[in-house]
Amino acid sequence: MKAMIFAAGLGTRLKPLTDTMPKALVPLAGKTLLQWQIEKLKAAGITDIVVNVHHFPDQIIDYLRENNQFGCHIQVSDERDMLLETGGGLRKAQPLLTSNLSPLASSPILVCNVDILSNIDIPALLNAYNPEEMGVVVVYPRNTQRYLLFDDNSRLRGWTNIATGEVRGPLSDNHYPIANTRKLAFSGMQVLNPRIFEVMEKVVAEKGEKFSLIDLYLSIAEKEILRAFIPENYRMMDVGKINQLSEAEAFAQAL
Repeated sequence: MKAMIFAAGLGTRLKPLTDTMPKALVPLAGKTLLQWQIEKLKAAGITDIVVNVHHFPDQIIDYLRENNQFGCHIQVSDERDMLLETGGGLRKAQPLLTSNLSPLASSPILVCNVDILSNIDIPALLNAYNPEEMGVVVVYPRNTQRYLLFDDNSRLRGWTNIATGEVRGPLSDNHYPIANTRKLAFSGMQVLNPRIFEVMEKVVAEKGEKFSLIDLYLSIAEKEILRAFIPENYRMMDVGKINQLSEAEAFAQAL
């Protein structure tokens, strides 16, 4: 199977480090954020990887070459002309991600963010994937403002911002009122059916080439099945702020 690491972000919350380097190359406990992700995937047997780039792209390209791609087959999806967000980035990487894949979707695509560290059991996540459905999304109950909403069968039904009261998705059909859904926080990892590329054009027509995975998921949630995956004994950390790096180093070393 193949995996994609989103590494194109500007990393504005990690300034001043990201004034001179991409977020993916920020060092953490003797490794870069990108190396942590590659090694996590490699340990799970996934060595066919796509990494997207935008901010200081040549630094990432050189870094992968200098490290012999960490013993993996790593291809770069170049977004230096325009940062496309997660959904648009996935769409641009389609030629690299779907080459040699079975048309029967027996080989899903794992997609993750470069700046989220976790103890997730990747084999367990892959085992939860059903090729008859669109995919599984890693979520868990934690305090935040924005949540994905799932029904009693763990199927995605919408999204809400509890601070503003905004609700998006197919909840207005009266069959799945928001009061009957479970609020779970997105964790930046998912396993997707390659067929997802066939259903992107609706959101592209609405948003253009630049859109998030959440935009995509909400646009297809009424017709396609995306299920929640809640890892057991889950620990994760979003390495998003410069003042969290010491905490993140301790977290990474404890994984």
